[in-house]
Amino acid sequence: MIKAIKFASVPVRDQDLALSFYTERLGFRVVTDQPITKEQRWIELGIPGAETRLVLFTPDGEGDGVGSTSNVTFMADDVQQTYEELENRGVAFTSPPQSMPWGTYTSFEDPDGNTFVLSSR
Repeated sequence: MIKAIKFASVPVRDQDLALSFYTERLGFRVVTDQPITKEQRWIELGIPGAETRLVLFTPDGEGDGVGSTSNVTFMADDVQQTYEELENRGVAFTSPPQSMPWGTYTSFEDPDGNTFVLSSR
């Protein structure tokens, strides 16, 4: 039976720039960074306290997906506090957190323009 999502892939143009953003600004850790070809690496990142990993990789011919809205939603116990911490680290948010009946959320972008939601539990 399926037990979990192992990883979600984020298409990026510049793996070094993306790696810097996700580790230094978001606080993810490198699990794997291995060459695939001369041009690309398989970069797998761990999210503190989570089993699901994030992969920074764009398969050949799929560059059109770079800079799009992602289907990945990140979760935080305190969206407002996380928003403030990440904004202080230079993360670009599309708007301040908004409270809804189902929870609090906001959106942010990585250096490639990939947009992600940050939501409460």
